[in-house]
Parts: sequence; C-alpha cells; structure tokens
Amino acid sequence: MVVGSEARPGSGAPPEPAEFAAAVRAMAETRMRPEVLCEPMPAPQRIAPYATALSADVTVDGNDVSTGRIILLHDPDGNDSWDGTFRCVAYARAEIELEMITDPALADVGWSWLTEALTAHGASYTAASGTITRVATDSFGTMSEDDGSAQIEIRASWTPELADGRLEISAHVEAWAELLCTAAGLPPVPEGVTAMPSRRGRRGAGH
Repeated sequence: MVVGSEARPGSGAPPEPAEFAAAVRAMAETRMRPEVLCEPMPAPQRIAPYATALSADVTVDGNDVSTGRIILLHDPDGNDSWDGTFRCVAYARAEIELEMITDPALADVGWSWLTEALTAHGASYTAASGTITRVATDSFGTMSEDDGSAQIEIRASWTPELADGRLEISAHVEAWAELLCTAAGLPPVPEGVTAMPSRRGRRGAGH
C-alpha cells in the first residue's frame, strides 16, 4: 500500500523532507489487527505544508463496528500550538449500547482508551487535546419500530515526541488502530501474541 501525502498547493514547498517521507513509509508498514481494514485517504491541504492520512474500518463478521482516520501533519519550521514539527490528528466513531449514553463516566473512559493505547504502544507524546461526543438516535413515525442507536465519537490531536531525533510514527498509528478496536468492544490482543498485518487497499479490491 502506498500512503498518499500532499504539500500545500501554492505554498512553493520544496520536495518532501526526508523525515516526513520516512514517516509516510512507516505508516504504510504499520502492523494492525486483521479486523482493521485500512487504506490511504486524501489529506487536508491547508493546515500544514505536508500531510498524509489513513482511514480505517473495524469489521467483524462482515459488519463495520467502528470507523476512523488519522492524519499526520508536518511543518519543518515548527508550530507554536503543536510544540513541535509534527502533529497527529485522529478521529474514531463506534456504536455503543444505548443505555451507555447517559453514563457520566463515558467521556472519561473514551479519552482513556486513547491515552492508554498510546502508553501501551510506547508512543511518547505531548500537548494532547480532544473532545468526546455522545450521539443518541431515536426513530418516529413509520420508523418508530426501529430500535434507537447510540455512538461515541472521539476527536483528538497530540504532538508525537521524537526519539533520538527520529519520529517513531508506527507506535502512534498502532495506538489509533487499537482505539478503534477498543471503542468497538473488541477484546485486547493477548500479551505475547503478535498482531498480523491488516488487509489494506480499497474495499472490494481484488486480493
């Protein structure tokens, strides 16, 4: 799989810096659970000089149980609001039990899914921020017999810390993929078991 990356149009940006190109390659090579169907997506063009992005769905028994995306931004000159030259921006959405929507602890638990995944994968970071949104849907009229539904949406961004001057982006992508699985209610991979590479590429593409 080739992860697409983009430079801001009209910015006169030079060819991709070596550290960004290396991060793009590392994102493409990140190992994920087989339930995670991951593919490249267009990256936003006006937030940073360089950006690359992945989207993913978690599929169990043919059903999509969560979805999300992760974007890696890079500004070689640094960004004061990031406190660094790279920034991860992530999104996750998953179905949850309807009764969970009123649980006052749900937001804190949802945020902990992300922070604990980052810690578990050794993804050092700083300047994290984000929001947790709970959405409930009720049906009326001719759809009144349909059961209600609820979703949790997690939006977050953080600055990955460099290790010996290098960006170890795979750990951050692995943590994002784990967030998608945890939000969907999948049990964690047992300790000592190595996750197999996920299926990658466009949905419906030949294998």
